[in-house]
Amino acid sequence: MSEVLKRIEVSEENKWKLEDMFKDQQTWDAEYKEVQKKVKEIKKFQGKLTDAINIKKCFALEDDISLHTERLYVYANLKHHEDTTESTYQALSDKAQKLSVEINGSLSFITPEILSLSDEQLKKFIDNPELSDYKRTLEEMLRQKAHILSQSEEAILAQVGSLSQAPQNIFGMLNNADITFPKIKNDIGKEVELTHGNYIQFLESDNQEVRKSAFKAMYDTYNRHKNTIGATLNANINKNNFYAKTRKYPSILDMALYGDNIPKEVYTNLIDTIHEHLPLMHRYMELRKKLLKVDELHMYDLFSPLVDEFRMEITFEEAKDKVAESLKPLGEDYLAILNDGFNNGWIDVYENKGKRSGAYSWGAYGTHPYVLLNHKDNLNSMFTLTHEMGHAIHSYLSDENQKYRDAQYTIFLAEVASTLNEALLMDHLLKNTTDEKEKLYLLTYYADQFRTTVFRQTMFAEFEKIIHEKAEAGESLTPQDLSEIYYDLNVKYHGDGMAVDQDIEMEWARIPHFYSSFYVFKYATGFSAATSFSKQILEEGQPAVDRYKGILKSGGSDYSINILKRAGVDMSSPEPIRQAMSVFEEVISEMEKLTQ
Repeated sequence: MSEVLKRIEVSEENKWKLEDMFKDQQTWDAEYKEVQKKVKEIKKFQGKLTDAINIKKCFALEDDISLHTERLYVYANLKHHEDTTESTYQALSDKAQKLSVEINGSLSFITPEILSLSDEQLKKFIDNPELSDYKRTLEEMLRQKAHILSQSEEAILAQVGSLSQAPQNIFGMLNNADITFPKIKNDIGKEVELTHGNYIQFLESDNQEVRKSAFKAMYDTYNRHKNTIGATLNANINKNNFYAKTRKYPSILDMALYGDNIPKEVYTNLIDTIHEHLPLMHRYMELRKKLLKVDELHMYDLFSPLVDEFRMEITFEEAKDKVAESLKPLGEDYLAILNDGFNNGWIDVYENKGKRSGAYSWGAYGTHPYVLLNHKDNLNSMFTLTHEMGHAIHSYLSDENQKYRDAQYTIFLAEVASTLNEALLMDHLLKNTTDEKEKLYLLTYYADQFRTTVFRQTMFAEFEKIIHEKAEAGESLTPQDLSEIYYDLNVKYHGDGMAVDQDIEMEWARIPHFYSSFYVFKYATGFSAATSFSKQILEEGQPAVDRYKGILKSGGSDYSINILKRAGVDMSSPEPIRQAMSVFEEVISEMEKLTQ
């Protein structure tokens, strides 16, 4: 493991090209001033949104302001994420966030003013050809009418926007910039600083002592910060409770699902269906224990290789080639966009000091998407690449085929596009190996995708459900409470074949997704839908590809449940999850055959 570079030391070819969004800081500053001017114009519509002409003009200006604010916000945060310790871009990110809050406040009169009209008037506007570009917006306003407050109350809530971001921002700064981990010894006995980026590499070591020391160092560090992080997570839950009560939702979960129009049963069915299939997870843990030849299987053994003397060292260039080859079933037009992303500055490839951990795809309408990676030369990073490019190409096709207002797809839909790419990559790799060790290695990776993307994310989803319900019931959530709940879930999900180390009780403290509440279940539902779609594409060919591309091009022009249903997958039923579980069982059975 090489030393982590400073940002200035990273070669240009491995950096994204943010100049495609803004040529330089002066261009950003000029657009910032332009937005501040335009937002003053919106006030002329206040009190006049009673006819189709004014509503149309107001919506058009709102789109213009929102689009440019989004560009400013995304750019500032992408720059900030390059090196979160750099004060210049901390300040720029803060400036962009304050502008966003200011804009939200200035635009906050629009929805309540239109909703002050009668339902009959609203329905007439929905049917008015003059407002056809905004039909879905008006339909959504009518649907959400019960949860929209008065104009003055909405203006106050908009001003609270920056406060509502505080828990996530504080956790982000603590987790990415301030927390440091100790040095530990690697496989050859050299002391190396533990980081977010290399943690999994340590857990993939053949040496159980290396794995254990990384695991303990990680959670001992979080344990020292448990009171601060516990207070931060509680603040986020209290924020959610405030908004749910203020907007008159039955619960925080109802509020979280309402925007995507997802029935609550989708969430509860997921947890219940996974509970039904926990014996499969326990069977996999027993298989891991057997293959590792250990008396006890520990939490730090979950990433250790099950195939002796087998490694897949995959450079970034090799990863790109394999990903491109695996996505050929999606057609030449899809591959052309993929190669544009690979070759023209969409991707920020490697870890550097202060860089935001993890990976994501992000961008703003009107410019290509951007992908942040912290690439390591291993199989996991190759799957991360195809996952994030799935998001990026989804955004690209959505922007190409939808107007700004209808282009933004929901996260519920997003995880289908990313996970389908992973399923196609796995199919390609399994079909192109005759080596039994490699096949077992790949099957292990596939089994671990089910473990991490379906079971683990559902466990996270259940943890979120429990802690929010406790908060709503007025119960305490001390760091000890959070740790006990989290530990008990780990025992339940991993079964008797696992020695659930006490240290894992602190894992809740390092999960950034808990600050985007009720988000993680979409990984599990997305994985299930993607498993179904990949099967259709590989078996049916072009008709299934066309249906799938219809999803990517639909953006947010309809509810996600409807978009998926039109393409042949009904997520309001537990059936796609059961289908995914049947594939998981096939994977385990194949592994058991290879290791008899």
